[in-house]
Amino acid sequence: MSEKPTSFSIKNWSQDDQPREKLRDKGKAILSDAELVAILIGSGNREESAVDLCKRILASVDNNLNALGKLSIKQLIEFKGIGEAKAISITAALELGRRRRLEEVLQLEKITSSRSVYNIMQPILGELPHEEFWILYLNNSNKVIQKNQLSKGGITGTLVDVRLVLKNALETGATALILCHNHPSGTLKPSQADKDITQKLKVAAQCLDIKVLDHLIVTEKAYFSFADEEII
Repeated sequence: MSEKPTSFSIKNWSQDDQPREKLRDKGKAILSDAELVAILIGSGNREESAVDLCKRILASVDNNLNALGKLSIKQLIEFKGIGEAKAISITAALELGRRRRLEEVLQLEKITSSRSVYNIMQPILGELPHEEFWILYLNNSNKVIQKNQLSKGGITGTLVDVRLVLKNALETGATALILCHNHPSGTLKPSQADKDITQKLKVAAQCLDIKVLDHLIVTEKAYFSFADEEII
């Protein structure tokens, strides 16, 4: 009776050896180039694991990822265990990496005043016929990490989920928030509801050492800043 061949599929490895789980639990930087490529192909062949196969492929190009990116589909499928689908996955991933290098480094917008918030948000909110509520998430250098539409409603108002705001702040690593919404009517006077949600978010954020720096009401040609008016 012949012995059943050993499976070298990643899913059959011990958890400590699985590159997918290693990336998830310990971060992408800890993985070797071979482990990252192994995630793309998923399995090796009957004689070697995906990581060992990828080590062999990388060794053939002196462990140079730029050289690996230049291998054709035909050259990749010459390695046992690499079929056309796996070769295409490797090629596509390395092409994305090449294109990423060509793009300019992302320059985060820095908030220096209420006017800088208005300049960012007026093109988004200034001419809308309905009301929207947005949150700007800032790092400790007051640079905008992310801006999210929190709610979209009629002219009468919007609903704001405080838990969602704070969840996203923690996920993005934000240390400060700026609230922003528009008044399609053109009025710059904050409503009592505007004041209430500002205070509610400010108190909730303080518990997580996150600051609410400002709340802007935006119209087509002007804005109202809670911070400038010292009501926050």
